[in-house]
Amino acid sequence: MVATTLFIISLFSLAMGNPLSRRTMQLHESRSGIPDGFVNSGAASPESVLKLRIALAQNDPAGLTAALLDVSEPTSANFRQHLSKEEVEAFVAPKAETVTAVNQWLSENGLNSTKISPTGDWIAVEVPVSKASELLDASFATFTHVETGDATIRTLAYSIPTDLVGHVELVHPTISFPNPLGHLPVFSTPAKVFNPAANLTSNAVPSSCANTVTPACVQALYDVPTTPATESSNTIGVSGFIEQYANSADLKTFLSDFRQDMSSSTTFTLQTLDGGSNPQSPRQASDEANLDIQYTVGLATGVPTTFISVGENTQDGDLEGFLDIINFLLGESNPPNVLTTSYGQNENTISSTLANQLCNAYQQLGARGTSILFASGDGGVSGSQSGSCSTFVPTFPSGCPFLTSVGATSSVPETSASFSSGGFSTVFTQPSYQASAVSAYLSALGNTNSGKFTKTGRAYPDVSAIGDGVEIVLSGKTTSVSGTSCSSPIFASLISLINDRLIAEGKSPLGFLNPFLYANPQAFNDITTGDNPGCNTNGFPAKAGWDPVTGLGTPNFPALLAAAGAS
Repeated sequence: MVATTLFIISLFSLAMGNPLSRRTMQLHESRSGIPDGFVNSGAASPESVLKLRIALAQNDPAGLTAALLDVSEPTSANFRQHLSKEEVEAFVAPKAETVTAVNQWLSENGLNSTKISPTGDWIAVEVPVSKASELLDASFATFTHVETGDATIRTLAYSIPTDLVGHVELVHPTISFPNPLGHLPVFSTPAKVFNPAANLTSNAVPSSCANTVTPACVQALYDVPTTPATESSNTIGVSGFIEQYANSADLKTFLSDFRQDMSSSTTFTLQTLDGGSNPQSPRQASDEANLDIQYTVGLATGVPTTFISVGENTQDGDLEGFLDIINFLLGESNPPNVLTTSYGQNENTISSTLANQLCNAYQQLGARGTSILFASGDGGVSGSQSGSCSTFVPTFPSGCPFLTSVGATSSVPETSASFSSGGFSTVFTQPSYQASAVSAYLSALGNTNSGKFTKTGRAYPDVSAIGDGVEIVLSGKTTSVSGTSCSSPIFASLISLINDRLIAEGKSPLGFLNPFLYANPQAFNDITTGDNPGCNTNGFPAKAGWDPVTGLGTPNFPALLAAAGAS
């Protein structure tokens, strides 16, 4: 009898030591294969540490979407009556039973979580691969990106306890893959000699702008005033990732050369997270960060500009940084009125659940009155970077319907830039604010490229701006770059100037832009020539009205200002 009792006690102890034996597991996410560009290099080391992020079910994300659209639709009685931090958090905070259920699961496995978002809808735990494999009933392997040699630990499928379905949205990193190529501008053909000072006050577009784009060119193309902004509460944020650094000395030279009507000592402030920094040695100056800062400080005249440097203390660099920067800003009482980001990756590298969670983070910030802009990508219909493909490759996060995607144009008069990424998301459905414009384009397109894209997906880009042959100063020297990376900060600067006028008149800033933009197509210069080839096709042709190369077109600043209701 004593022996039998001891045997039963030992079985009970074994069960308590292995909680998974008491829980039924259910497949939660999987992918059919390895993304293009990666190879399986073998099982991951059991001792390797994974920084797992767990997304908890939010209280009422659908309610937040309705509230966002209510304050963003020009016909709504609540137009631009943006939500407070507390109002947004009420929609997002997970229910008490969700927090309890997830923490109990982690506690049974000897784990404690840390909140990594203001409301705790995202939490984090650090575990070795061996524990993660047990916790998620998964097989983790090391996958190597062939072109760069970068290695990452992932699984192609994982499970969660059945009783946590409805409480846990996803666990990351699991089936979503990073993009080691990032999304950086490319250096252009050396530009023609150009005297910027001679054109600072001219409304006519200088002929040199066909090859060499400067702030004067942008001002002339879009009729942008040089009058300084007046409202200190109106701010623009510039995202910085993958150890790209904005150089103050280069900005000073840029302003001296191209904005002689401004003080060359005009600068930006710095915020950091995830171990970010902004060293100032000339050799550490970066093309993307310099571009973004020079064309915000140098175009949004007088608007306070902040460079937000996201470090590499994450598992996935910019992919996790996308989430961290939004949670960082959501924690602030007064986040920037505009945020521009010139990084991205292909949508097919990310699980649809993770894409939706990141998109939900964008709608939180948008509901509070921030206009979020992203460069659409530089691979035409091949995605964020050109490559081989049989069907068109949409980019992320441009497919998210709660941000504004910016494509690129080239030359003067403007035509669509051949690299400008655009198309239709396979994850996000088409929002109502663009349905009419997209339907008209698809009717005009006919059967061209039939079967290569999802006609019912969220269509992008929304707008565009000049993005080819843009002059910057890098390590003390003037050089020329191209990419939608140029277009996003340019368009963002114009939005910041409109916000300044609105705030000066006691009105609210624009906030989430898209319903307003699609309601005012007359405020854009329609681009009807060119296309964005890729995947062994000519891509999409630009046509009258909205198109998936240049969106609604490039901005007409006075018309946009008038549409916004500012004098």
